[in-house]
Amino acid sequence: MDTRQLRHFITLAETLNFHRAAERLHMAQPPLSASIRRLEEQVGVPLFVRNRRGTELTPAGAAALENARRAVFHSEQFALAAQAAARGEAGTLRVGFVGSATYALMPRVLPSFRARYPGVHLELAESTTARIVAMVESGDVDVGLVRFPIGRACKARIFPVERDVFMAALSVDHPLARRRRLTLADLASETFVMYGAMEVPGLHAAALLACQQAGFIPDVQQEAVQVQTLISLVESGLGVALVPSVAARHVARNIVFKKLAGPGAQTAIGIALALPPAGQTSAAQRFLESVLEQPRD
Repeated sequence: MDTRQLRHFITLAETLNFHRAAERLHMAQPPLSASIRRLEEQVGVPLFVRNRRGTELTPAGAAALENARRAVFHSEQFALAAQAAARGEAGTLRVGFVGSATYALMPRVLPSFRARYPGVHLELAESTTARIVAMVESGDVDVGLVRFPIGRACKARIFPVERDVFMAALSVDHPLARRRRLTLADLASETFVMYGAMEVPGLHAAALLACQQAGFIPDVQQEAVQVQTLISLVESGLGVALVPSVAARHVARNIVFKKLAGPGAQTAIGIALALPPAGQTSAAQRFLESVLEQPRD
């Protein structure tokens, strides 16, 4: 049997009249009679009885009616779910993200995406840029929010979505914290907390390049992976750090974030969307569109 036959059965059960049922179904009466007859043959029991009073459900037909309605409903839901998933409006979207994406980009994008596509279940996983890019390339996540520059060759397609520059993170009692204007070269004699070269190669290389453009090689005494960790280490008095300006949204009582001027201060960094090399899911495409629609700071 198929859902078409079940619809015929349900309509006839509701009208108990072949003529009216055929009209409601927009078909002729003989094909409807033939469809009901085939259904009864497939089930193996009569579903209707024809007598002088008209057409009535048999006890077997009455018992099967609710299940027929459920079967038709779920077949319709099956089709709707498949169509919604094909449009990127349902299913699961696996998103890898770096911690610094939570400062500004994710709070802007996620609420609007969830409101627009409530049928998409988000699975979020925090990691490093290098690991997320590898997960995108292997298919372990559908989309990644990563730091750029990436710092290594990759097959993933990279879409910059949030552009940024470095700021200096200083402890509140640092002598340079009171400067109204600070250049990157002013930090030349300072001890630095730096991004790990292996774990965060992109930000590590960008920070070194900025310092080199300012005329010095930073004295790195401590390395860390996450921007938040660098900020905490600076707050602990272990040195100064170059952090994305969006990190200034972080509230820390013992940290001062200073804008930088001069050579190296405009080194381009930011957040990018990483997508698989061979095309993305429909839900990932909807996510990309949602990200690109967001206003830029």
